[in-house]
Amino acid sequence: MKGKYLWVGLALLIFIAILSIGSMTGFFPFINPFTQFFVFVFFLVIIAVLAIIGAAFLGMVVSHRLLSSYTFTPFEKEMLKMKRDVEQIRKDMEEMKASLEKISGKNQ
Repeated sequence: MKGKYLWVGLALLIFIAILSIGSMTGFFPFINPFTQFFVFVFFLVIIAVLAIIGAAFLGMVVSHRLLSSYTFTPFEKEMLKMKRDVEQIRKDMEEMKASLEKISGKNQ
């Protein structure tokens, strides 16, 4: 199914290329002003659609390159440091609890 859309799109692009080259070289003379207008609007719409699709793909490529830097951002580095600090505080609290339990056990 995916290949079908590819071939339809490719055939459409080839048709547009042949029509535009033929129009520029005079092989397809569009003498009627209405025909010239509709051909112009047709080409304009096709170019606009292809430009939007190209811009979307370019945006995806640029954003992928920016977001896949393979290093942590400063925010992520700070969060990892904070995680280590919290783990150290938890460990210290457990040691203090154990020592308090040990002291309270001797007094009884």
